[in-house]
Amino acid sequence: MIGNVFAALAIASLVWGIISAFRIVYYLSTRGVRINYIFMRVMILKYVAQYHQMTAKQNGRPGPWYYSYVTAMLLALVFAVAGLWLR
Repeated sequence: MIGNVFAALAIASLVWGIISAFRIVYYLSTRGVRINYIFMRVMILKYVAQYHQMTAKQNGRPGPWYYSYVTAMLLALVFAVAGLWLR
């Protein structure tokens, strides 16, 4: 029962991370970065790093979607491990 709650939280965090990733890709594409949509799943960490670098250069610190993506992925990992451990 409690494992299912953690699984649901992990899925919700994963969806949050996917939304953040799409926002990062949208930001980069509007700034002239060429996005490979076919291999986006493989290259998302590259795009996150580019977003971090670009926004840090402009504002002096990373943009909000960077923290949103990293937090969501870490929470998804923690919830998934906790759900498997409590199963």
